[in-house]
Amino acid sequence: MTSDPPTETAVGRFRRWFWRPPRAHGEVEPERTVSFLELFYDLVYVVVVAQAAHHLAAHVSLEGFVEFAIIFGLVWIAWLNGTFYYDLHGHEDGRTRTFVFIQMAILALLAVFTGDAAGDSGAAFALVYVAFLAVLTWLWYGVRRRDPEEYMAITGVYLVGMVVTIGAVLVSAVLPDDLRMLVWAMVVVGWIGGTLLLGVVGRARAGLEFGATPTDSMVERFGLFTIIVLGEVVVGVVDGMGAAELDVLTMSTGLFALTVGFGLWWIFFDFVGRRMPRAEAGTYTRWMISHFPVTLAIAAAGAGMVSLIEHASDTVTPSDTAWLMGGSVALALAGLIVIVRSLVDYERLSAVYRPVTVAMGVGAAIALMVAWVAPPPWLLALLLVIDLSVIWLIAVDRWLRVRDQIVGQPDGPSATS
Repeated sequence: MTSDPPTETAVGRFRRWFWRPPRAHGEVEPERTVSFLELFYDLVYVVVVAQAAHHLAAHVSLEGFVEFAIIFGLVWIAWLNGTFYYDLHGHEDGRTRTFVFIQMAILALLAVFTGDAAGDSGAAFALVYVAFLAVLTWLWYGVRRRDPEEYMAITGVYLVGMVVTIGAVLVSAVLPDDLRMLVWAMVVVGWIGGTLLLGVVGRARAGLEFGATPTDSMVERFGLFTIIVLGEVVVGVVDGMGAAELDVLTMSTGLFALTVGFGLWWIFFDFVGRRMPRAEAGTYTRWMISHFPVTLAIAAAGAGMVSLIEHASDTVTPSDTAWLMGGSVALALAGLIVIVRSLVDYERLSAVYRPVTVAMGVGAAIALMVAWVAPPPWLLALLLVIDLSVIWLIAVDRWLRVRDQIVGQPDGPSATS
């Protein structure tokens, strides 16, 4: 007579739920949905990005933009690593929740020092950023311990990159401000270049690319981060109007500036958001990295809107403000071109997307011309709105031409994927 298996105790059940190991590389869940924990995690970046954008809004210049781009780059790298880890290796369990909340606590502290990270708070920012990277490195090391042999080489390179980054940022804490920013810039360039290089390595290794394939949840996370930076457009308009004497010209400039953000939203989410990138090695990493200039540009434009509205009554837009606004729109469109060319839909709906990329390229050139001319603030914002509107209208026109050929598609461009 066989005996029944022993009943698991409450402590045992809790321990099994709380200490469940992370998923190894290759254990991708392509149909997983974004969890409430991930949404909560992304909210912390709202504060961090807002602090960085506030610094740019107060220092509209080439130097201010470079500082903003470097700091934003570090923040974006942190977000990418945390997001990528959760999507590839996270569970709905106590261990994952605990480490995500630890990251959120560190990020909240990081936000305190982000606003003046290019100056007096730089050392503190560096030390907190190192703490954040240390947590992520430990998590990625836990994954490597469970990895199949075929992923050992590429994950080893990734971990070395994390350790080198920790060392570089830690050393930067004791450097003068200018040298510190240079080290941070090298870190950002290194991560962007290194990620693209790993995509090339993945292609050479029979498609291995971090053991990752595009997932609906990862695509949605990138869309959510884009919404976060679009929020900076609203913040910039509200801050600008709140600091200026309100009259018809000021309010018109603010509303035109806000509509620039609306235009970027329409283009992104009608023709880029929620669309899967091709699963080819190299293409996926290119798709990810190309979101960096897009989100950087949108956040920078939001910061520039404060100055644009403050100078609403000027006969010409200050040169630095004009270039920040026009250059940001041009950079966003350039990044969108790369994203579009990485999509599955790019070949399937080539009659739509190829003309769209041409329109975006022309639109980027027009945005730079508007910045060079530097018309009155209200007119500059209006011209950028018209520029983005024409791009969207061209895209919708092309979509309507092919819509009837797409079986079962709803009546809207956002349903083309």
